[in-house]
Amino acid sequence: SNTGNSFHFTVKFGPLCSGNSSNRKRGCDTKYGCGNYGASRTHGSHEGLDIVCADGATVYAPFDVKLNGKAAPYKQNNAINDGINLSGEGLCFKLFYVKPDSYSGALKKGQKIGTLLPMQNVYPGITSHVHVQMCDKSDPTKYF
Repeated sequence: SNTGNSFHFTVKFGPLCSGNSSNRKRGCDTKYGCGNYGASRTHGSHEGLDIVCADGATVYAPFDVKLNGKAAPYKQNNAINDGINLSGEGLCFKLFYVKPDSYSGALKKGQKIGTLLPMQNVYPGITSHVHVQMCDKSDPTKYF
């Protein structure tokens, strides 16, 4: 923690997905709502931020991270029900819709975490994306 320092440094996520080096956020889809934090959902509100990522694209470590096991978005299984718990730079967060190469260990910034699962199979026509969710469900937008 930076409590002793007079400056406040906000961690920024490096590129999360091949083909989206600027971490472009998902906007709104006609059928599936919007990708911003707090967007309305059938059950409550969207508790993360969606970063555009094509099905099958490579998902990268945004900074040096520790891999802390599986994070499944859904109670009922489907083709995209996978993800990973991560920590690094003082942050604890999850990435959903990713098939990780491993659920444990450590990666350096820019190394491959895994592959985006086939979102189009489950949500045809959606803007495919990786869902970034802080462990405490706070707003991740400031890190992008």
